[in-house]
Amino acid sequence: MRIICDSDHKTIRFAAEELARCLSRMAGRKIAVETSDSNSDGVRVGLMDVEATQDPRFDDAIDIEVRNGSGRIAGVNPRSALLGVYRYLTELGCRWVRPGADGEYIPKLESLPDVLLRETAAYRHRGICIEGSVSADQLDDLVAWMPKVGFNAYFTQFREAYTFFDRWHGQCDDPSAPAGTMPVEDARKMIASLVEELRKRDLLYHAVGHGWTCEPFGISGLGWYAAEGDLPEETTQLFALVNGERKLWGGVGINTNLCYSNPKARDKVVREIANYLKAHPEVDVLHFWLADGSNNNCECDECRKARPSDFYVQMLNSLDELMTAEGLDARIVFLIYVDLLWPPLKEKIRNPDRFILMFAPITRNYDKAFVTDVRAGELPPFETNKLEFPSSVEQNIAFLKAWQKDFRGDSFDFDYHLLWAHNRDAGGMAIARVICDDTKALKDIGLNGFVSCQVQRAFFPTGLPMTALGRGLWSRDCDFDKLAADYFKAAYGPEAAAARRYLDELSELFDQAYLRGEKPKENPESAEQFARAAAAIDAFAPTIERNIGLDNQCWAKSWSYLKLHAGMAKLLAGAFESRARGKDDAKAGWERVKEYLSEKHDEVSPVFDTYLFIGVMGGFFA
Repeated sequence: MRIICDSDHKTIRFAAEELARCLSRMAGRKIAVETSDSNSDGVRVGLMDVEATQDPRFDDAIDIEVRNGSGRIAGVNPRSALLGVYRYLTELGCRWVRPGADGEYIPKLESLPDVLLRETAAYRHRGICIEGSVSADQLDDLVAWMPKVGFNAYFTQFREAYTFFDRWHGQCDDPSAPAGTMPVEDARKMIASLVEELRKRDLLYHAVGHGWTCEPFGISGLGWYAAEGDLPEETTQLFALVNGERKLWGGVGINTNLCYSNPKARDKVVREIANYLKAHPEVDVLHFWLADGSNNNCECDECRKARPSDFYVQMLNSLDELMTAEGLDARIVFLIYVDLLWPPLKEKIRNPDRFILMFAPITRNYDKAFVTDVRAGELPPFETNKLEFPSSVEQNIAFLKAWQKDFRGDSFDFDYHLLWAHNRDAGGMAIARVICDDTKALKDIGLNGFVSCQVQRAFFPTGLPMTALGRGLWSRDCDFDKLAADYFKAAYGPEAAAARRYLDELSELFDQAYLRGEKPKENPESAEQFARAAAAIDAFAPTIERNIGLDNQCWAKSWSYLKLHAGMAKLLAGAFESRARGKDDAKAGWERVKEYLSEKHDEVSPVFDTYLFIGVMGGFFA
């Protein structure tokens, strides 16, 4: 077989090299990439007709026609060509169950089957947003993994994503270590390196988000850190007036809203965004969010005359005018989130083609997926700084529908399944099913994709939730049970079905309602469930032991991680059993969980964010 690169674009060249790399392993012999030659037979990697999509810059479509080892793999853009290569390899039996070389399942093949398919991604927006704790190397591995399962975008929050790198490089993945110890310049270098990895794959680059309410005023937006030093009155007079004071909200710049009725405040923010875009042409999609706080909007007489969302839309329209005048073509994401869930009463976005609505239902529950039969109805009244936020998916979708009455442009869901909620699901099976079902529902509720705000190391005990997200965003026909069976077969080999039954059992026995706080702290029924979970872990141990030495690297590593997970999960089940029985040793049990994770840190760190796990689960034992 010959691999022919039909373009000099670096992403298409990379796609051809990836195809050759994997096919070489499958065939057991070296297959090289050749330069395009109209007279050559082989598999050509290149571009296809751009009419296959509405917007070839943002949309993805592939055309694969390979017969008898010859044909073409084409995409509507260079990124799609790479996606097409991985899609072709998937049809040949390749799987990528987690980032890194040991997550690749690449079968041996005597001959190549014909592959004929033409697909357009179900959703435009298929991305991951940085959160949690992560190293630069771990992030590179994740970015390399993303297009293999269909993702097309990556989002670095804040200007340098500093706090997420600092939690690893500065705090050593330890929530109790002092924050802010890593040099800021190191984070900037990491972002620059990351952008190179994104460009290598032609992945869309989203940037910033929170910080626009503090950075324009010389206040650091590196993360949720308290600002240092006194601020001049000319700055503080532009802050929101809350409880009679204009000051930083909780001392934190990115959490502080402004006096949005003041044109000076609005103009300062808008001009800062335009200047940032001029300095950062690499950004495809810029997120313009207000403060990461709630019930902290300005209470002055002028601000009370309109909702925060009215002032927000005023700034969006001003930004569009300025960007048009400056010739800036980035798309701008605006956020409907906490106080901004209530849509504007007067203002409307004048140029919807510039903007992308981002629905961020951060207060929702994750015990069930989105429902699609919600109708727009009456919302709770908007009362400045006295708002209660929706928890059910139905209530959240009602707010989305209210915004959609006047904004019918591009949009996506920005959600948090793998930030906090997945920590309560010991087997990872329940949250994976909710993710899969949510991806199917997005189109029916008027959204064109999903950017996942999540820990970057979300592959413990398995990468099924992440795979369900990527595959589900590529195709709405994704069936969860078939996907899970396929994933486990690739990840675990001959006893894949046993591994799945075991993790299904753990998801059931770790009482989800108890862990959501829906049952009393002392609950004998829940205690019995946690006891049965510990017993199930013991019963499965022999299966793990006889598989951990498999010759296949991918399978062996998956069982190795399952053994590490079993050690943690048994200790955690014991701690929760004690808690549910009202025993005094519950906190000591939790300390044993932390000691175990500290001891096994280097082994679990490629796939597990212990920083946020400890932060979330530790709250039960405080």
